[in-house]
Amino acid sequence: MTNYQLKQLELEDEFVKTMLFEYGIREVSTPRQIKNGTREFEFPVPCYSKPRLKWFKRKKYDLKDLPRLRLASFESGYVRKQNGAYTAYQINPVYMQNTQYVWQRDNGDLYVSKGITHTRALIPSPITRLNFMLNYYLKNYARTK
Repeated sequence: MTNYQLKQLELEDEFVKTMLFEYGIREVSTPRQIKNGTREFEFPVPCYSKPRLKWFKRKKYDLKDLPRLRLASFESGYVRKQNGAYTAYQINPVYMQNTQYVWQRDNGDLYVSKGITHTRALIPSPITRLNFMLNYYLKNYARTK
């Protein structure tokens, strides 16, 4: 490992410690995830949307018993919400991209189809992904006093 990589790892660990102490976030990564370069965190809020939380309150549920929000940072550059849906889904920023596909019809003619698609922006830096996760939590879930 180079000096630069060691320094980046130290910065990443310091950022995680700050998240842990200042915001009450827990790291819940499994050994397998750590080996694969994934870091998963549990945040101190329920994973449900605000309308769903209102429903739980009306039904007299104790919000402390609800599952906590879990976000994971993947080495591939994605940040995903790990709960609250059937599968984990990406929360990376979205942008529009022109796409072209070339395919062959049954009669042998080549056909080019063009379109505009939504594409997720990858976040290559681990510390930037952690910062993105923290900002996502603060913007969408943290209670303002």
